[in-house]
Amino acid sequence: MKIAAGISKKLGLLGVCAVLCAAPILNAQTSGTVEVQIKADQVLFPVSPALYGLMTEEINHSYDGGLYAELIRNRNFKEDPNNAVDWSLVQEHGGAGSMALDPSTPFNDAIGTSLKLTVTTASGNQRVGIANDGYWGIAARPSTTYHASFYAKAAAGFTGPLTISLTSADAATVLATAQVPSVSTSWNKYEATMTTGKVTASANNHFAITAGHAGTIWFSMVSLFPPTFANRANGNRQDIMQLLADMKPSFLRFPGGNYLEGNSLPTRFDWKTTIGDVSKRPGHMDDAWRYWSSDGMGLLDFLDWCEDLRMQPVLAVFAGYTLRNGTHASAGQELVPYVNDALDEIEYVTGDATTKWGTQRVKDGHPAPFSLEYVEVGNEDNFDRAPGGYEARYAQFFDAIKAKYPHLKVIATAPITTRAADVIDEHYYRRSYDEMAAHSNDYDTRPRGAQKVFVGEWATRVGGPTPDMGDGLADAAWLVGLERNSDLVVMASYAPLFVNVNKDALQWQPDLIGYDAMSSYGSPSYYVQQMFSNHHGDNVISLSAHNVPSKEWQPIGAGGRGNGPQRMPMVSQVPQMFFDATRDSKTGTIYIKAVNRDSVPHDVHVVISGVGSVDPSGQALLLSGNSPTDTNSITQPTNIVAHAVSVDGLGMDFTKTAPPYSVSVLELQAK
Repeated sequence: MKIAAGISKKLGLLGVCAVLCAAPILNAQTSGTVEVQIKADQVLFPVSPALYGLMTEEINHSYDGGLYAELIRNRNFKEDPNNAVDWSLVQEHGGAGSMALDPSTPFNDAIGTSLKLTVTTASGNQRVGIANDGYWGIAARPSTTYHASFYAKAAAGFTGPLTISLTSADAATVLATAQVPSVSTSWNKYEATMTTGKVTASANNHFAITAGHAGTIWFSMVSLFPPTFANRANGNRQDIMQLLADMKPSFLRFPGGNYLEGNSLPTRFDWKTTIGDVSKRPGHMDDAWRYWSSDGMGLLDFLDWCEDLRMQPVLAVFAGYTLRNGTHASAGQELVPYVNDALDEIEYVTGDATTKWGTQRVKDGHPAPFSLEYVEVGNEDNFDRAPGGYEARYAQFFDAIKAKYPHLKVIATAPITTRAADVIDEHYYRRSYDEMAAHSNDYDTRPRGAQKVFVGEWATRVGGPTPDMGDGLADAAWLVGLERNSDLVVMASYAPLFVNVNKDALQWQPDLIGYDAMSSYGSPSYYVQQMFSNHHGDNVISLSAHNVPSKEWQPIGAGGRGNGPQRMPMVSQVPQMFFDATRDSKTGTIYIKAVNRDSVPHDVHVVISGVGSVDPSGQALLLSGNSPTDTNSITQPTNIVAHAVSVDGLGMDFTKTAPPYSVSVLELQAK
């Protein structure tokens, strides 16, 4: 877990309230000591080992301009068929020329255009070329090696050389450079590395390819990569991946989301066009979120991401339904190609070299099959109002998947009656802190033999572009309810995961992790997720709480957005504190989680039974703020972070004070 370095504080009376509550008492008093009783020998059920995970899709420039480390925007010149967007002409020291898209000189079958550079005047120190500003800048750091590549062909009479460079935006300073000695008259790939010196870290830069002689050159698939996480080719940003690694997620649900479905059948996530050599991936318009997707983050890249972070993949397959006007393939023969496509996709993930698609994965660079337990059919298909609709489509997918892969668990995205779905994916987006907190106990009342649940998308939607402390507190209250009911809720993932904080990149807020071209940060809700994921036992144990403070609240409307039950709880009071307790069956450690959403501290009296003794000293994590609107940002990335603390005065019976606006996890050593 990532915590503030070097912090180890003794907690006095205003220390961590390391207690966690079972179902809060809605008509509780609002003053006096909160009473918490933990029966450590009463195991209610195991904590789901897959409970805390990630959900991802291409939204808010999550991949291109985000996690995916490619620095060049519109690298294959396909974003706009009429304009070389994000590219500009370089004419230095009197050099002259022009550039234009050239569909008459396609690069290959997938990329049916190229960028034509015509150099009319260039000699001496004159340079003419093309430049790219990246995704709101290109980050340059000192003593860093960048890998550049591009495909090019030249007209007769031009042989090179070409110079590649990373340059300040005003072109006044060259930060790194390399040379390609010659260019042939047929398409070839050219690669070079260039290393910065003692430069000042900045994103106000561009990448350029220039020529010093007259002639004509065509370009395609221009690429620039910084060092990547685990040094993976076509890989991911190191800083963002480290934030994810620190969460220790158990799974990744991919590729979405609305991004999976698209607004039409041609713009869905078509996995077969996202595998293999990136120079042969056509890319597609992400019209669900209204921008171009390079598909550099393809199916195998998602799986590599899972491998790098030791997560299990939760594979969402296209279910024949798109977002625009409910365009869909009806169950029956019309749906057969999409069912077969899903079976091929599963074979690509799990098949060995004796299978067609397993062989393709081996060819693509990953000999070993991936482990797969869950396949999700579609996304929020409750929007399909056609007769039979999702019910019939799901049944067709379910039967085909189970026939070939009986061990797989098949997730439904809407209630199903004709098949016994293994898990149902429910989504919840709440419009206020209190609304989310008021729903913390929703799963307490579900029948224990009911359908297993995957809360595949959820968030408190108040702050932006990333959650504030109020969101984090409400999210923590919700997570307490999920962990306390993880016999029923087997997986959960916040959404959306990422946002490029440049305003032109934003489609939805808030989002868990923010970044720009240069840096990244976790929100208060991110640190809540990190605390909960990294610190829990493997069993939920009995906890009851009394005299829990509450506040007046008037529900408004029918509930937040999502595909799960959206009814508003019929309450006039919403708790201000939430608790839950788990225990490690091997070490005996008790983990107590406490959330105090109130503006004032609260004393919490904890009584523990069912163990022989509790050590007087323990460890805790504390996340706190001065107000609900406190938050993190690019300029203040660590304003709200989880701090490691040490706690004294513990035992079988102790009282601690929960600070205002705080989330805490106390680890007690019990015997």
